[in-house]
Parts: sequence; C-alpha cells; structure tokens
Amino acid sequence: MGFSKPEKIMEITVENGHKKVNYSPVKTMILGFEAGAFIALGYLLAIRVTATLSPELEGLGSLISASVFPIGLILTLLAGGELLTGNMMAVPLARMAKKISTGQLFNNWFLVTISNFVGAVFVAYFFGHLVGLTETGLYLEKLISIADHKLEASFLQAFISGIGCNWLVAAAVWLSYGADDMSGKIAGIWFPTMAFVAIGFQHVVANMFVIPAAIFAGHFSWLAYIDNFIPVFLGNAVGGTVFIAMAYWNAYKKSETDYVEPKVVQPIAKSRAR
Repeated sequence: MGFSKPEKIMEITVENGHKKVNYSPVKTMILGFEAGAFIALGYLLAIRVTATLSPELEGLGSLISASVFPIGLILTLLAGGELLTGNMMAVPLARMAKKISTGQLFNNWFLVTISNFVGAVFVAYFFGHLVGLTETGLYLEKLISIADHKLEASFLQAFISGIGCNWLVAAAVWLSYGADDMSGKIAGIWFPTMAFVAIGFQHVVANMFVIPAAIFAGHFSWLAYIDNFIPVFLGNAVGGTVFIAMAYWNAYKKSETDYVEPKVVQPIAKSRAR
C-alpha cells in the first residue's frame, strides 16, 4: 500500500486544484451533481440502517451510521465527482501556489455549490419523498430528529461545527491524494469521514439532503434551511482552507516558484547572412 509524503501530497493537491478550475462548466456541473447525489445516498443509507435500532442501541447506531456514510465520499473521489468541501481545500491551495486566480476559485465554488445542491435534492425528492424511503415510520422519525438537531444550532455553533467537519473531510481528501492504490485511498477517506459523522459535525452538502428531505416531508422551512446553510458553508470553508490548505502550505512549501509553470523562452532566430 504505497503512499506519498506530505510534501508530495501538497504538489498533487495543487495540481488537482488547478485542473478543477479548468474543467468546462458543463463538466463541473455534471461531476458536482454526481458528488451531491453520492453524499445524499450515503446519508440515506445511514438513515435506513440505523432508524430501526432501539433507543438502547443509540451509541451503536451512531457508530454504524458513521461507518456507512463514507461511501458517498469514496464514490466521489474514486468514481469521479466535484464536492464543495473537498474543493474548499484543493482549489485554495492552487490559489496559494499562484496557479489560479481568485476569480477562478470563487467561480468553481459557485458552480459546485449549485450542482451539489441539485444532486442532493434530487435524491431527497425522488428517493426520499416520492419513493418514500425517508417518509415512513421510524425512518421519518429519524430524519426529523437529525434535521431538527442541525437546525436548532445557533449561527456560532453551526459555524464552529462546520470548521470541525471540513477539517476532517479535507484531511480525508488529502490522504486520498497521497495513496497510490484504491485500497489505500478508501482507508484514507473512510477514517476521517467516519470521525466527523460520529462526532456530529455539520457538512454543508450532507445538509443539502437531510434538511430538504425533512422539508419535503412537511417539516421545517426553506428559510430555516438558509439560516443553517450560511454558517455551515462558512465554517466548512474555514475548515478546509485555513486548517488544511493554509496550514500545510505554510508547513511544507519550498518556494512559490516551484508551483508556477515556467515561461517558455523562444529562441531568437539568426538572421541570414547577406
């Protein structure tokens, strides 16, 4: 199970961030939709396998939920997807290396946010609402309990929770970039992702599924969702950009010129002798 050292992982991450902002808008939106749907499916799986457990097994249920949720990030990183929380680490790192502009960074975040939301809400509406996978019996109770817990957090609590979440998720993405084979990537993704779910931190894309699913079931409101979205988005951005990208950039960078593409010098043609 080969892996790269942190210095090499940073180079890989910078290059990945550079590639991401140069995808066409259509490609970004398609991959963003896939990532949003994958995260939502992971959350749907977690609800389906834990909702029927008795209250006495709540601790075990949290562990099981945290153990199955990472399938969403595994699919995103290995099958292909553009996930906002991962891009909140990789794209800023490319900006710090001066390989992209600030405008490209925010354009990427905007497109991925929209497409992640569409993918997550697609799963919430068609599988959760129309099929009824989150709207019957204990499954609905579990869904409402999760959404209510997220929405009851104050702005500051949601913001700080978002920092903790993406500190771990961005670390999972970082580890996946450093692994040389699929089994290593899965292990690198699984453990940090499991940790953030078990702790209960808030993930902006996961919330794009669970809160709208509860809204489709007739509970809460879109205004309440927006009040949650803003602090969690900002917290996730700080967690990925500051606590992983900026921290490792300052710890492991050699020279900014190492990450800037060299200019090609054109040879001067000799004039023909007359």
